Amino acid sequence: MAQVPRYMGMQGRALRISQLLLVVAPSFMTFGYNQAGVGGLLNLPSWVKQFPAIDTIDTKGDQKSYNSTIQGAVVASFTIGALLGSLSCVLIGDYLGRRRSIFLGSVVSVIGQIGETTANSLLFLVIGRVSVGTGVGILSATVPVWQSECCSAKNRGQYVVLVGLFIAAGFAVTQWVNFGFYHIEYSPLSWRIPLAIPLLFELLIIGTVFFFPESPRWLVLRNRSDAARHALAAYKGLDLDSEEIIAEVNGIELSFEESKQHAGSVKDIFTMGEDRLFYRFMLCVVLQFLQQMCGGSLISVYIPIIFQSNLRLNQDLSKILSACNMTFKFLSCFVSFFVIDRLGRRVCFMVSGAGMSFCMVALAVSNSFGTSHTASIVSAFFLFLFNFFYPFGFLGANYLYTAEIAPIRLRVAMQSISTANHWLWMFVVAMITPVAIDSIGYRYYLVYAAISGSIPPLVYFFYPETMNRNLEQLGLIFREAPSIMSIVSMARQIPKGEMVAPGPEKQEAFAEQVECKN
Repeated sequence: MAQVPRYMGMQGRALRISQLLLVVAPSFMTFGYNQAGVGGLLNLPSWVKQFPAIDTIDTKGDQKSYNSTIQGAVVASFTIGALLGSLSCVLIGDYLGRRRSIFLGSVVSVIGQIGETTANSLLFLVIGRVSVGTGVGILSATVPVWQSECCSAKNRGQYVVLVGLFIAAGFAVTQWVNFGFYHIEYSPLSWRIPLAIPLLFELLIIGTVFFFPESPRWLVLRNRSDAARHALAAYKGLDLDSEEIIAEVNGIELSFEESKQHAGSVKDIFTMGEDRLFYRFMLCVVLQFLQQMCGGSLISVYIPIIFQSNLRLNQDLSKILSACNMTFKFLSCFVSFFVIDRLGRRVCFMVSGAGMSFCMVALAVSNSFGTSHTASIVSAFFLFLFNFFYPFGFLGANYLYTAEIAPIRLRVAMQSISTANHWLWMFVVAMITPVAIDSIGYRYYLVYAAISGSIPPLVYFFYPETMNRNLEQLGLIFREAPSIMSIVSMARQIPKGEMVAPGPEKQEAFAEQVECKN
């Protein structure tokens, strides 16, 4: 009998945990750290001295307004790079594979990190941030796909939603690092060292990613079924010749053959067809739009500015509260980890949206009282409460869901374009926030309140549950439903628990079951 394949002497759960800690965690800590990193440096004296064109602390009137616009553009340049990096995966993702794409993204990030850290002018700072963003964009579009394709349906939610926990860890680390180096605020090291720290995460990825198996589903895509069986057996900790491994590889092959008949190129994403590709694509795009425009990026990137400029708190207290807030956000991610495979994706999205909307309304009301000490305390409370609800559904589950509902042949393309859309709206938030806070104040929160409030009805009517479904079974639900509006109800009706990807006979039985339900 063939033995269980091992990588670095590991297989099964140990291998998956190592994948999480050595590749997934540093990838998304890099994401979170770089997304929020510059926001905490904008009020440092040495930063303002080096880049006076983005000084909004010591300027007033028209000059402050102009500098706010430039500041927003500099902060947002990271997201432009990330958008380009995500879109590039449409072209390179299935050609390079998951591991080589992750390696490339890390190398590009390292180059940008070095440029950003050593920058002596605003131009070189922007070039560095665009390069870092490009690398992070590649990672954000590829790592969740790689991870979801290597997990079983039973645990996929928990493993992939950890992405959000690692992003939040990056947010928390950057705030504490910025607070620590703030005490040497008149030295350039107060911002150069914090900008260099993500190099540790990126170098860890570069040094370890090729020690893990490639995605079994990508290997099938490249007609390497034997290698796919080897990788899948290693990730599941099962014998190469076990019935479960053979059945799942057969199911992947069948799903790939069927999707190949209906979806031959990226342009097919924009057509409906039997697989309802455009509908699936729009679910991904809208979900990533909601993830950005619910207010999460506003809080994560600009929270030190919100505490100092908006709530009129002193700089020391602003930085401490910012670091505590991001740490609370990190701890709140554990709630999502424990409920995502118990309550399901839909419940998490709806609870998260309703909670965030309530918090944004409360922030608008409390901020409308101006410099009131009591109102500032209330605002700080709701900033913390927002960061409980946000990771409940929209700091990891959004990446999980988009990877789950895409067909194998177009999974990377759909994930890449929808993630690029995520970065596009993050750019909008980063660009307009300094100006909006300066010009319309508390009314700015009402925009996010309205968008967050739209999440529960949108999810209830249009987003089918994906919990406890293998990726091939989800494709059948979209394909066999008699209409778009019946997809959600069908997903509720079909029994859960089909953990092993079915072979041809089980696929036919499942399709018959779908027809009987309708």
